[in-house]
Amino acid sequence: MSSHADTSKEVCAIYVDMGTTNTRAWLMRGGQVIARLGSPVGVRDTARDRSPQKVRAALREVIETFQAQIKTVSQTSASKLKSSAPVCVAAAGMIGSPLGLAEVPHLQAPAGMAEIAAASQWVQFPEITDLPILLVPGVRSGPAEVKFDKIHTTDVMRGEETLCIGLVAMGYVQPPAVVLNLGSHWKAIQLDAEARIESSSTSLSGELIHAAQTQTILASALPEERASAIAEPWMKAGMREQRRSGLARAVFSVRLLQLAKQGAPEERLSFLIGAFVASEMDALIARRVLAEEKQVAIVGIPALAAAWRSALMAMSVPATVLSPAETEDALLTGLRSILERCLTTKARERKTPSRR
Repeated sequence: MSSHADTSKEVCAIYVDMGTTNTRAWLMRGGQVIARLGSPVGVRDTARDRSPQKVRAALREVIETFQAQIKTVSQTSASKLKSSAPVCVAAAGMIGSPLGLAEVPHLQAPAGMAEIAAASQWVQFPEITDLPILLVPGVRSGPAEVKFDKIHTTDVMRGEETLCIGLVAMGYVQPPAVVLNLGSHWKAIQLDAEARIESSSTSLSGELIHAAQTQTILASALPEERASAIAEPWMKAGMREQRRSGLARAVFSVRLLQLAKQGAPEERLSFLIGAFVASEMDALIARRVLAEEKQVAIVGIPALAAAWRSALMAMSVPATVLSPAETEDALLTGLRSILERCLTTKARERKTPSRR
């Protein structure tokens, strides 16, 4: 690795966040984003194809595209080319899972910046790139031996640990706090007073809402696309019905509303979302994951974030919603902080003579 990496603060690197269905990548010099790319490839492709070839090809294409862009814009300045050439790749998310590039075992909670950086692993994949690749581990909470009577305390994450580090570093979260991440999975992450990930709780609510929209009898009652806004009276009605009749009955009520010609598809979707919000929120409150004295930072799909903030504020739980841009900044800040720490450690190890 070049001596430029020793300074680490202005290091030029490629940052990757790989999920189940998509991969996002950024070329950055220090804290400045030079370029960004997205690819509709994720670890689901590995599971479906029983081969990591698509994941590896997508990563190679992203890196080669960035490198080609650098050469194009820097032809007139050799010094600019040198300072903009990435020296490594830093990656978080499902890329470190068995379905990703290489498995990096989950780190046992509680885990903070120091523990996560120390457990990150450098790997080499010459068929993808000649750049060294840093893979960030996920975090696991709960007992080492999982049994059904303790399953409620067990959880895993890959990628959110990096986001949490960035949220704290940027001052968006003041620990102790809860980070609520709303995507295909809904994940409530508890941060302790030392900003370490203490535990997390994940549900399939996002996927179940999408499945109800597209794969059930409710499909004709709901819009195909995800919610762009929340009709609050309908959301609150869905919350009330879930608390009165249970989640499964509240979900079926969407069909009854359609038959009664009540509401537009978007309003009925707000009702459905409200039912899931109430189910999830009540469980988290019962377990004291959510409480009046704990700040909640909400990230993810904007409409879902707005629904959750409204529900939490009604329960006197302080909640703030972060925009997609703020969330991206936090993720990159976390990933860059981990990389800088690992580069500093690597430089220190090179300077320290081995004892034999």
